[in-house]
Order: sequence, then structure tokens, then C-alpha cells
Amino acid sequence: MKEGKAVLKSKMKWIGLVGLVLSAFSLFVHFLLARFTEDGFSEYQSSITVFSWRPIFETSDLSRTSPLYRRLWGPVGQLESLHPHANPRGYYAGPGAQTNGYIFVRIQGGFHEIRSSICDVVAVSRFLNATLVVPEIQQTTSKKGISSQFKSFAYLYNEETFMAALAKDVNIVKTLPKSLKSARRNKEIPVFRVPYAASPYYYLHNVLPILIKHSVVELIVSGGGCLQAILPPHLEEYQSLRCRVAFHALKFRQDVQDLATNILHRLRAPGRPFIVFDPGMTRDALAYHACSELFQDVHAELIQHRRAWMRKRGLIKGQLSVNSAKQRLKGSCPLTPEEVGILLRAYGYSWDTIIYVSGGEVFGGQRTLIPLHGMFENVVDRTSLSTSWELSTIYGREANLDENYPRAPPAQETKLDAWKNSSPRPRPLPPPPARPKTYNIEGWWGWVAESDNEPESTVVELRTNAHKLLWEAIDYTVAVEADVFIPGFDRDGKGHPNFASLVMGHRLYQSAASKTYRPNRKEVVRLLDEIRGHIYHANHSWLTSIRRHLRSSLIEGLIEASNKSKSSSFLSHPVPECSCLRADSSETSSNASSPAHPQVHAALGVVHRCPAWMDGEKDLSSKEKDNEEDIDENDPLPSRLFFQHTGSHDVGGEDITVKEESQFEDQEEDGGD
Repeated sequence: MKEGKAVLKSKMKWIGLVGLVLSAFSLFVHFLLARFTEDGFSEYQSSITVFSWRPIFETSDLSRTSPLYRRLWGPVGQLESLHPHANPRGYYAGPGAQTNGYIFVRIQGGFHEIRSSICDVVAVSRFLNATLVVPEIQQTTSKKGISSQFKSFAYLYNEETFMAALAKDVNIVKTLPKSLKSARRNKEIPVFRVPYAASPYYYLHNVLPILIKHSVVELIVSGGGCLQAILPPHLEEYQSLRCRVAFHALKFRQDVQDLATNILHRLRAPGRPFIVFDPGMTRDALAYHACSELFQDVHAELIQHRRAWMRKRGLIKGQLSVNSAKQRLKGSCPLTPEEVGILLRAYGYSWDTIIYVSGGEVFGGQRTLIPLHGMFENVVDRTSLSTSWELSTIYGREANLDENYPRAPPAQETKLDAWKNSSPRPRPLPPPPARPKTYNIEGWWGWVAESDNEPESTVVELRTNAHKLLWEAIDYTVAVEADVFIPGFDRDGKGHPNFASLVMGHRLYQSAASKTYRPNRKEVVRLLDEIRGHIYHANHSWLTSIRRHLRSSLIEGLIEASNKSKSSSFLSHPVPECSCLRADSSETSSNASSPAHPQVHAALGVVHRCPAWMDGEKDLSSKEKDNEEDIDENDPLPSRLFFQHTGSHDVGGEDITVKEESQFEDQEEDGGD
């Protein structure tokens, strides 16, 4: 009897064990399917919250036809007739089978410098009738620890799409022929370190003869561009070619593009429009423009140290010590996240507006963004809207690195003679170990006081810097598609247009009427300083001034960019060469808005009419356009008081009544557009 019970218990144990194994196997299979199947993974995400972002909304959704919604999110009426058109406008022969030789290019720099340089080298190759070898990006796989799965250009961009999209413009090959490869390895081919923004005639007189003689030249491009931004009128087709490269041929790697698309879906999931804010506060930019006093802590010393390093190498010619307050008053420094938050709240964006912070670096870290988080509950970035697994998968198969690299070497076992032979006490200390070559912002004092040279970057730091290209690729995609974009700064650490400038140029090409604020920093600083002492009690006239300025920046800032930014970077302002006017623009009626539109188009230089096939979609009705000009005057909804949250989100403890709020209704003057 006892033996039978023992056998029964044994069988039950085995049955239970088998059941557990099958359950574990089933869970394992489900997780694999969720992880490696796109549809399954999206369903898995929808059932389990894996993101740190928890959208907080209190204000009711505005109707898309309401005046307030159109003021905050609607298109810019004066630019609705501008459409992208980068096709050749005249005779444009395809590339011939016989070329003058091969151009091999090595591009150095960050995301925006690489993107601008690729567009330039394609135009140069067409100009010289040369075969272009797919450019090599030095920021990526030449660094240690980066995945060998991607070869340079393909680390960031889709190589096949690039070649196919430009097949009718220039001959492109993936690699040099074998004979020329060996010559390059032996350093037997001519090398040109191309100057920044070189003229077409530089290539015609200096590069072309050498290219014809040797059948190959190598160009080293750094600084963000190797061809001048504004070309002579007879080379207008090369400007259109630049647009075809930047906006059609340069597509990101598929998995990077997929992740960016997923982030866009998650941003739009609440059913609300969103703003993208690019701070532009990199350490190099702050050092170059002498803006160290924006930080009242150790970061100011780090910026000054960087400025001294740049002066020593001739990158800047100004004095080491510059009054940052004066630089700020001149508009030469970035707007801080706090200042941008104040602008947006003053314009009427509510505290629960979704704001996506883009850019590869915000110097000062998350601490710098605290004031912006205090004004807006839904401030997010790529890390809030993606999982660590999603980010890690786009990096490829990388070399394993020691987590604790670099380690301090062990203390020397060989002691000094004095230490060996001395009596038991007192004894001198043994030699200290060598200092490891590593640092971080918190430990800056370890090397700033010793030398002008910063420590060598570790393998981990080199890898992180390379991955910034992928992070900025994601942010670039999100920023171009955003409902509203606002930059904190439009210059980089060399005084050239930066990441935000390229975003604004892409938005101008792709959807010119989308809201892109271009605030005049000098005017904004003046307005902010007027109310600095009583920022929580902004009066009506000040709010009206802020709103009028931001509204006018949609057009006036664009016209100013055509004079300032375009001379440094064509991609930051690809108008009028890559845009056209719809045939029915400014001609449909005699409404009040019509006379202003030709003036804007004339200021931007746009005269080319779009092809007939683009006239299928009609513009807004004249009635809608009539109303659009008076949005601010007839807005029936009062904007929330400055920093005022409804309910429990009241800031400052003041009880603001509806009657008091009503005095802040939009009442801008005529002509504010």
C-alpha cells in the first residue's frame, strides 16, 4: 500500500514538472514572437506599458476648426502656396558612361556636417563628370568598438536607396576598382583636404586636371561642406540636385527609420499635436560663441576650458574672456530651455502640451531642462518613447567592452629601496599607481588644473559619440514631421548652421506652411529682461508683444534666414531653387490676404510656377483664408494665465478667476501676420 502511494506521488511530481517545463517553454516562445515579430511586438507593447512617459492631460481637446487651435497649430497661410519641386527645370542630360575618373571622399564631423557634405560631394562629382565612390563617414566605423556589421556610410544611411535615387544624376559605385584600391592603400593617389565652402572653380582649376591625370582623387571634407552655398545662376540645376540628395536620396537605415516611425506613432497616440524643441546647447557652440555665463556652476569652467583649447588651435580668434551677458544681449547665445518654455506658455500653449526635446547633446544634462519640465508636464525625448532593447538593436554586433574600462593599474609590486629597507615604522608610502585616463563632467577638476589637453577618449566614449549619429537621425525624423518646431539656437561650434537649421530647411522644403518658429534671440532677450523680476505676473501688453513676435517670426524669421543662414548652408534655406508656386495662389479672390502673399514670395525669391499636375489639390477656401487673418482678434477662448494650471496645478498659490483670465484674450493688432 505504501509502495503504491509512493509511486503515485512520484508520478504526480513528474506530471507537475512536465507541466512547468511546458509552461516555461510556452512563455519563452511568446516572448520570442513578441520580440522578433513586428506586429506581435507592437501588440505586446500595447498590452504592457514599457515606457517612462505617462501622458498627463487636463484641458479638453480643441476643435481643429477653432481659432485658438489654428493659431497654435494651424498652417501658415502665406506659405501654403509653396510646394517642393526639386526636379530639373530645363535640359538635364544624364551621366555619361565615360567619366573623368573616380572621386573617393572621407567626411569628418557630426550629423549635420556629414549630411551637408554628402550633398556637396554629389554636386561636385556631377560638376566634374566623375564617378563617385559611396562616401566614407569617419565618425563611425573608424572608431574602436563600433559594429563591423555596417561599413561607414551604411551605418547611418541606406546605401541602396542612395545609389538608386541618384542614378540619373551621377555615376555612383560602392568601392574603387581593385587596382585603385591597392594604390590608395599605398598612398599613391592624390589627396585634397578641401577648404570649407570652396567655389566650383576651385574644383575646375585644381582638382579636375589631377583627376584626369590620375583617374582618381581622394577628398577629405570637414567643417560641414565643401561647396559654396549660393552658386551662380547658371548652376541652378546643381542646387536642385542638392535638394534631391538631401530630401530624397538620403534615407536612414531601415531599422533606424523604423524606430523613428514607432516613436512618431507613440507621440501621436494621445491624439494631440506636439512640439519639437531643439536646444542647440552643445559645449562647442557655447565655447565658440562665448556663452559660459549661462551656467552659474562648474559647467562654466568647462566651457572656458574648451574655448581656450579652440583659441590655441586657431579655431576662434576672439579673446578668451568675453562678457557672456553682452553676447546674450546681442542674440549670440542660445535661448535656454527655461526661456523657450516661457515663450511657449506666453504664446498660449497649455501646461499639458507635448514637447519632444531633440538633439544629441544638451550641455548641462537634465538639470538644464528642469525649468522646462516645471512649465510643461509632457516633456519627453527618444529615451522616454523607446525601450533600451530597441535602441540597442540599431547598434549592430559590437565588440564586447569591459564595463569598468579603463581600470586603474594595480599598485607596483616593486617597492622603493627606502621603503624596503626602512625600519618597521615610520615607513614611506609606496609609489602611487598611474592615474587612469578617464573623466566625466562631474570629475572635471581632475584634469582642468593640470593641462590644456583633455584626456584621451576611452573606447566607451568613442562608441557613444558614434552612436550620437543614430540618436540624431531619430530626432531629425521626428523634428521634420512635428506639428510645431522651435529652435533654441541655429549655430554650431564653428559658427555654421547646425542641426536645427537643417531641420528648418527640410520643413521649409517638405511642408513650408507647417509652423516653424524662428525667434529673433536679440528681441526675445530684450522682452524677457523686461519682465525678469515679475515673470509670474505678466501683464497683457507684454504677452501681446511675445505673441506678436512669435507670430511674425514665422515669416520675418524665414526672410531673415534667406539672408543669413543660406549664405552658410544651402540646406538650411533651399528656397527658391527647390520650391514652386501653385498656379492658383494669390489669384483666386480679392480678399485681404492676397496682396501680402506676393510680397512674401518676392522676398523669398520664388517665381517658378508648379507644373500643371500639381494643381489637383486646391488651397483653403477664400472664406477660411478671410478668417485666418483675424484669428488673434476673434479668438473666443481665453488663453490660460502665465504658468496657470487648472485645478491642483495652480502655481504660486494665487486664485485666478475666470473674469481675471478673460483680460488676456488674444487682441493683436491688424497686420500682425
